[in-house]
Amino acid sequence: MGIEIEADDRALRFSRRERALAQMAAHDLDVLVLGRQANVRYISGAPQLWVVGTRPFGPICTFVRATGEIHLNSTWDEGMPEEIPHENLYGLAWNPMTLISVLQGIKGAATARRVGTDALTPTFATLLPLAFPAAELVDGEQAMRAARRVKTSEEITALRRALAVAEAGLARGVAEVAPGTTEQVLTGAILKAEAAGGVSTPATQDAAWVTSKDHPWRRTVGDGRVRDGDLVALSAGVLADGYVGEVARTVCVGAPTEAVRSLYRRRDELWDRLVDACRPGKPASALLDAYGHAGEPLPAMPVAHGLGLGFDPPVVSPHLRATAEAEILTEGMVLAITAYVWKHGVGAVFTRDAVLITADGAHVLTTAASYGEAAHA
Repeated sequence: MGIEIEADDRALRFSRRERALAQMAAHDLDVLVLGRQANVRYISGAPQLWVVGTRPFGPICTFVRATGEIHLNSTWDEGMPEEIPHENLYGLAWNPMTLISVLQGIKGAATARRVGTDALTPTFATLLPLAFPAAELVDGEQAMRAARRVKTSEEITALRRALAVAEAGLARGVAEVAPGTTEQVLTGAILKAEAAGGVSTPATQDAAWVTSKDHPWRRTVGDGRVRDGDLVALSAGVLADGYVGEVARTVCVGAPTEAVRSLYRRRDELWDRLVDACRPGKPASALLDAYGHAGEPLPAMPVAHGLGLGFDPPVVSPHLRATAEAEILTEGMVLAITAYVWKHGVGAVFTRDAVLITADGAHVLTTAASYGEAAHA
């Protein structure tokens, strides 16, 4: 594991900015003022420290379309890309007027016509016009979402690295599945393997559970111990260099019965329909319809969500069908697709894979085995 704080790869940084600039032009934005960390990382290419948790909007990164200049809130130079000079960095400030004075000094601020922000608070809604006196403040999040929803080839490479670490964690967890072990031990094995892969930031800490035989979308109530005949769900996820990689599998403990094999066959049929729905030009709601075509009830959680710097659009959920119908799948999108089937008295088979939408259809980026026919003593 490296100990140096480094900027994202140069090609990755510039490919993302090209997409952002194109969307700024499409949305007629002269300046973007960003506060959401995924957007800040997308534009700047610089990892930031001490930003975990929810916080109100602040002008963390400012991107000027005419000059390409980036101004960034940072307390030091380590990890800064070479194209962001020291004079474009500004420190933390308790007084918002200090930040406004920084923005006022940016070349082009005084003449900008349209300034987009990815969020806003009442305070900065009042103060930002002081920094951009000739500008109309508009929603800039739509431009950022449009840029981020389609991945560059460099982003696909970054996602593959994150997925490789997640899959190594998953494999370690699978190897530990045996009667008598516990959900906590399995979770620890997955997280330890992810850390050994150079990632100390898991995407989830609830990485292993015995699926309930009595209720769908539940874990077995008990002491957390794995028993022969259980179906154990393992979900590995990491945040590697800003990109999220996720993969999940379900392992049968012991020799699978015919009922278990039937459940895996149902999962396979559902998965084939989900993959077939991942084609350019189709609405995202086709992923919801895949469950119905397979004869499976829709799950309680989203069927799919975009992967990238955190979660990217779309979020395909049965609770947001209108949104899913309006969202058209596009070549270059990467989705985490969830397949879930359940049978009373048997349990659930739950899997999640990363899928890249190409001109020819879906390309599955994850390579983990199905484990459908595996028997673990």
